[in-house]
Amino acid sequence: MLGNMPLDELVGQHLMIGISGTKLTPEVLKLFQDTHAGGLIVFRPNFESAKAFKKLICDLENALGRRLLVAVDHEGGRVIHLAEGITVFPDNLALGTTKNEAYARKQGEIEGKELRRLGIDLNLSPTLDVLTENFSPNIGIRSYGKDPDLVARLGSARIKAMQSQGLSACAKHFPGQGHSSIDSHLGLPVLNTTWDEMRQIHIKPFVEAIKAGVDTIMSSHPVYPNLDPARVPATFSKKLIKECLRGELGFQGVVLSDDLEMGALKNLCPMDVSAVKAIEAGHDVVLVCHDADGAREVYKTVLEAYQKGKLNVKDLEASVQRVNQLKKDRLKDGDVFPEGEGRSLAQSIARDAISAVSGFDKPVSVIFPRLSSLSEKIFVENEMIDEAAYVKKIFNGSAEKVLIVGIDPTDHELEEARALLISSRSVAFFCFDAHLYPQTRKLLDLVQGSGKQSIIILLRDPYDREFVRNHVICVDAFGFRACQIQAALDTLVHS
Repeated sequence: MLGNMPLDELVGQHLMIGISGTKLTPEVLKLFQDTHAGGLIVFRPNFESAKAFKKLICDLENALGRRLLVAVDHEGGRVIHLAEGITVFPDNLALGTTKNEAYARKQGEIEGKELRRLGIDLNLSPTLDVLTENFSPNIGIRSYGKDPDLVARLGSARIKAMQSQGLSACAKHFPGQGHSSIDSHLGLPVLNTTWDEMRQIHIKPFVEAIKAGVDTIMSSHPVYPNLDPARVPATFSKKLIKECLRGELGFQGVVLSDDLEMGALKNLCPMDVSAVKAIEAGHDVVLVCHDADGAREVYKTVLEAYQKGKLNVKDLEASVQRVNQLKKDRLKDGDVFPEGEGRSLAQSIARDAISAVSGFDKPVSVIFPRLSSLSEKIFVENEMIDEAAYVKKIFNGSAEKVLIVGIDPTDHELEEARALLISSRSVAFFCFDAHLYPQTRKLLDLVQGSGKQSIIILLRDPYDREFVRNHVICVDAFGFRACQIQAALDTLVHS
């Protein structure tokens, strides 16, 4: 065994699990005691304040008497879970549109400092998936774009900068799923890309990330039939993980699975079976992000697999050694604060990503999504919680009528929008993903068919441009963060 650690404790190091709440409870402590889990992944519901968050980590580690690997998805843009002490950066596609490597490097440096002060060891970022012409409901603005060389360059710069500050980075989702039209959270994508296409486009950023010394890589859930004839998800594929990532590409760091709770896998087999298959394929860490009972079942089944010789204990010891290298010393107690340069950098990225448009009068009416409805799952900036007040502020008195609608508006809200349009001279519609939400698509068509001067600001993926008519002014904000919305408004040049 590794040191004096018995098998049951070693097996726990394979697990990275999520918890509920913002405080250490007997239930949370027992979950970690039962599973010996070595990793904690945190989400928005775990964050009440910076002080409480740091206390949660400290209390849990002290109660267990051991060090945890603490991770978070802090991609920027739409994927942010920490609500204090951090800079709110735009989505990756905004940065990719600027093509500015210095921005990527500075962002990584700032994230490294901020997350380490909060007690985070591992940022499950950046997303290195390369977009194609295909609609990508899961990746979209989380990607730097369609150019694999640009994705590689920006991702590697950010990785190096994050890790220079003691924060481990994670390149995801290997071997690349930016061309998937199915969200792995919901179903199982099957991507018929050839090896030549994968190497020329999708794998290229991961090659550069490995050269940059990235500490961890996360795999993806899709099936790649032309890459592995076994037709199993990449998560279960020895050919992709052991032979390609470890062997051909020479990656020596920690390999993580994506969340085993996602629909892509749960529709194939029980979560504990998925865990064994993922470890067999070469993963060091498997993620169970929300299901406490599922985490216990995964632990029990993986332990039995080692006890019965189905899994190799020497491989386990090698995995634990790799994982332990990521568990750095906690920073001494101190203030948690966003870096002073962060806000101006975020604003610069957001502004540089957007081209100015002209030919409109100041809008009289504004239709804006109820972003506060997202706040239980992801961080929503305080100024946006009261959307009506926020809109009036950013329009500086020129928004005489404001309608706040749901992310997927109700029929009643569509009727309210129709009435507003009848009584308005012009309208600014902040569109939140007409590709995914049918009622939003109806609202977009309603605005454009109203005969009124219309300005459409796209707050999610730019795929919605497909639905925007030629006569309508349209601005890609590449996200819904305050810096991006303000940048979009700043680019509107009055006629």
